[in-house]
Amino acid sequence: MIDRRHLIALAVLATAGAANAKAAPNAQAPDFTLRQIDGPNLRLGEQRGRVVMVNFWATWCGPCRVELPHLARLHDKYRGSGFLLLGVNIDEDPGAAKALAAKLGLTFPVLLDSKKEVVGSYDLNAMPATVLIDRDGRVRHLHRGYKEGVEALYEQQVRALLKE
Repeated sequence: MIDRRHLIALAVLATAGAANAKAAPNAQAPDFTLRQIDGPNLRLGEQRGRVVMVNFWATWCGPCRVELPHLARLHDKYRGSGFLLLGVNIDEDPGAAKALAAKLGLTFPVLLDSKKEVVGSYDLNAMPATVLIDRDGRVRHLHRGYKEGVEALYEQQVRALLKE
């Protein structure tokens, strides 16, 4: 169940996305630098040459909890082929993100966007939200929300981008 605080967070996401709709297919992905949950800062711009999936999620988002294990399998399967998954958590409490990442055994980098600055630079109005970026740093696919079975589409899109 989503409480009032989470509804406000979703409203902020919708407003930020509408005001700063900078991420669109074939546009350059907005660059960002965020702190990893268990490590140094990571900059998106330094990942050029890789296919990057950026998944925005929160611990209070039920669909996010369902999707994350599927994404972890996708990351593990293709990371040796030039694919990188970045999980961007938007919770205000980094401890909650760290606990869920550990519970789910996530192997991909989890980044913290507790001030919601990065999520605001992408055209997002749903949680989870997933952005696929090609080797040249261009947004190729935007996915808003989660539907069972979308993992097959993600894999198809990742494979196609890896072949380019």
